Amino acid sequence: MSQRIFLVAAESSGDALGADLARALRDRDGALDIQGVGGPLMAEQGIASQADIKGLAILGFIDGLLAFSRVKAAVRATVAAILKAKPDVVVLIDSWGFTLRVAQGVRAAAPEIKLVKYIGPQVWATRPGRAKTLAAAVDHLICIHDFEVPFYEPYGLGCTVCGHPALGRFKPGDGAALRARQGYTAKEKIILVLPGSRSAEIRRIGPTLWAAAELLDRDRDVRIITVAANSVRDQVTAQVPAAVRILDESEKEDAFDAATVALAASGTVTTEVALKARRLWLATSLAGSPGRSRGRSCSRRNTLR
Repeated sequence: MSQRIFLVAAESSGDALGADLARALRDRDGALDIQGVGGPLMAEQGIASQADIKGLAILGFIDGLLAFSRVKAAVRATVAAILKAKPDVVVLIDSWGFTLRVAQGVRAAAPEIKLVKYIGPQVWATRPGRAKTLAAAVDHLICIHDFEVPFYEPYGLGCTVCGHPALGRFKPGDGAALRARQGYTAKEKIILVLPGSRSAEIRRIGPTLWAAAELLDRDRDVRIITVAANSVRDQVTAQVPAAVRILDESEKEDAFDAATVALAASGTVTTEVALKARRLWLATSLAGSPGRSRGRSCSRRNTLR
């Protein structure tokens, strides 16, 4: 009998990780029975979501309170789907608050099911006490960095270091082809704005990034583009200035390669852009302050030279 694996992803970045993981697992064993909860990328891998994850990409404490009832309902639906599927292993991808509650629900109802956390909380940066909480909730952690492991050793949680997922997804991209498609010359400078894949990121950080882009757009040889995640495309479309070109996610690598500078919400995408050796300006929302964001440049040079 083939092994049953259940993947759980609650937002766009986790959906991409889940799709990558499903492909890798099937490459090793085509007989695996993989089910799950996720988004469109996992669905492309034949994993129809067994719970609705819409609106679960939450940023910060206040958004968490506002979405509390929705999150509770999604946790219940996800736990019920797992118990019905009776998998051998559940892989809980990123999304700390949501996946922790799913883990606790499954552990209470079916302790025989093995629970694996894929991408741990950033205990090395803030709230290290979450290491103890996670160790009590799951059987194993797959983490990005080797320096994460010592945080979990005191609590007996086994860890496997997988490296940053952006490294495995790296594609060179064709900036010249994108310029040709958009009608841009080789001399024109391109500002790539990446406001995030969460609704709260678009709302909080987007205005700061667009304001910064417009300051740089005083040069007539500057063009502004953005790559909109499918999950927030409508929201991005409603927010962007009129002159901005909105690109599909399928053009992401070409956009990275074409960009002179990128203005990005802090997240996985910043590593993807950095792999292109592009100048990068990061923005993040201040905790507990829905209307405030701050940014930092990764280059001391004039941004557009």
